Amino acid sequence: MAIQKLSEVEISSAIAQLAGWAVVDQKLQKNFKFSNFVDAFGFISKVAIVAEKMGHHPELFNVYNKVRIDLTTHDAGGISALDFDLAQKIDKLS
Repeated sequence: MAIQKLSEVEISSAIAQLAGWAVVDQKLQKNFKFSNFVDAFGFISKVAIVAEKMGHHPELFNVYNKVRIDLTTHDAGGISALDFDLAQKIDKLS
């Protein structure tokens, strides 16, 4: 079964359940700030393990103590329920 891209209404409804996430350039995005580089990189490592288990890989950007995560489902051509599932898991790690 193919993963379906969510409608704007579905995205608006789902994003209301998440803190700090926004749609930027047609991707689900959140910025995180940590006390130092090691904590930021440790967080990225935890996200990588969860993402690999899901078979769904985020776009990760790191500069010193800051991490930006972008989520999109390339196979669906946009944001899918899988992105929201991963976002919830990421929030539990932070």
